[in-house]
Amino acid sequence: QVQLVESGGGLVQAGGSLRLSCAASGRALRVYGVGWFRQAPGKEREWIASISWRGDSTMYADSVKGRFTISRDNAKNTAYLQMNSLEREDTAVYYCAADANVRLGTRDDEYKYWGQGTQVTVSS
Repeated sequence: QVQLVESGGGLVQAGGSLRLSCAASGRALRVYGVGWFRQAPGKEREWIASISWRGDSTMYADSVKGRFTISRDNAKNTAYLQMNSLEREDTAVYYCAADANVRLGTRDDEYKYWGQGTQVTVSS
């Protein structure tokens, strides 16, 4: 199995950027499809981006398309979420998830392994 640890969250002003990292250990990340999700206070967790195990395919939720970029470096066992033009509505806890049986999953129940989350707060 694989363990995931997110990092890179923090406080940023609206219009700013952050890059989140999802570091994997225990097993090579290259065999897993990876997704990023987020959960804002009082809201359900939502999917925002996915990347295939080779990194040759990606998908984005409409809410982040054109602003966020998902990527991965399998040699470093790490996936990333570059977030630009951040808005207050992007404030949430961000989670990465992985599963060996999913290519571009968009639902929580498609992913077996989850990180603990990292807080992103966007101020106006």
